Amino acid sequence: MNALVFPGQGSQKVGMAKAIVESASWAAEMADRTDQILGRPLSALCFEGPENALKETTNTQPAIFFASALLVDAIRRAGFPFGATAGHSLGEYAAIYAAGAASYEDLLRLVDERARAMETACPSGTGAMAAVMMLNREQIEAICEEASTEGVCVVANYNCPGQIVISGERDAVAKASELARKKGARRVIPLEVSGPFHSPLMSGARERLARVLGGIDFVDSRVPVYTNVDGEPTIKAADLKRKLLDQLTSSVRWEDSIQRMHQDGFRNFLELGPSKVVAGLIKKIVPDANTSFVGEPQAILSLPSMGCENQSASVG
Repeated sequence: MNALVFPGQGSQKVGMAKAIVESASWAAEMADRTDQILGRPLSALCFEGPENALKETTNTQPAIFFASALLVDAIRRAGFPFGATAGHSLGEYAAIYAAGAASYEDLLRLVDERARAMETACPSGTGAMAAVMMLNREQIEAICEEASTEGVCVVANYNCPGQIVISGERDAVAKASELARKKGARRVIPLEVSGPFHSPLMSGARERLARVLGGIDFVDSRVPVYTNVDGEPTIKAADLKRKLLDQLTSSVRWEDSIQRMHQDGFRNFLELGPSKVVAGLIKKIVPDANTSFVGEPQAILSLPSMGCENQSASVG
């Protein structure tokens, strides 16, 4: 069975979405509508940069959502069948859009507010994130607990075996990074981010997003969304809303999500987004998975046959 998956922040690149907007009138109309909703020329920033402006969280998040949603609509128009969705962090908004639980316009406004809230939730320079390579989750969880004597330090992302991201207050993350190296981590890589995402330090952003989310209508999704906070298939509108809020201050359990999807029978994963990111993680989680990537419209024409049988799934 086929599933759609979506990357999060970090997948942006100058020139994204340009080809599809130039090749299809419906996509050009969507770009114009996006700029009108946001009140700024986001599409031009996607197409032309500059790169440093595109990397700013307040631009990056709506830009990636816009580019991913365009590809969702292209896939729909092509009649590609899928039975589930999942998105890494920010990518969960595109997953919810693909699953039909909320409108593009509402989700775009929500993503824009999320980006602004996350940008300002923690004073600049007080938080940090780091990727830890080749330690298991139990080791890293213990390291975070030990480092918490210096401040907040938690696991932000369970990306795949051997790749876990930690987040929290700068001194605590620095201590955890040192402990990880002593425990034998192959690499510990400080991340260039504007804040300690997916940690309790995002509680202010969660409260701000909750006020906006309360005014947006969700419906039950047409296919299950395997959510970041617990890796479980989710359909009910109220549950999807709650989990989007919880996601801001909780770990992204990407490895758990993919394992559960595989358990439920999904073997074919199509990544939609500006850059190929999560397909590689999926192959490390479930090596027998079939992965494909679509970042430009012409790639849709060359998609392999990924099983067009009945896409309904029994997920409990």
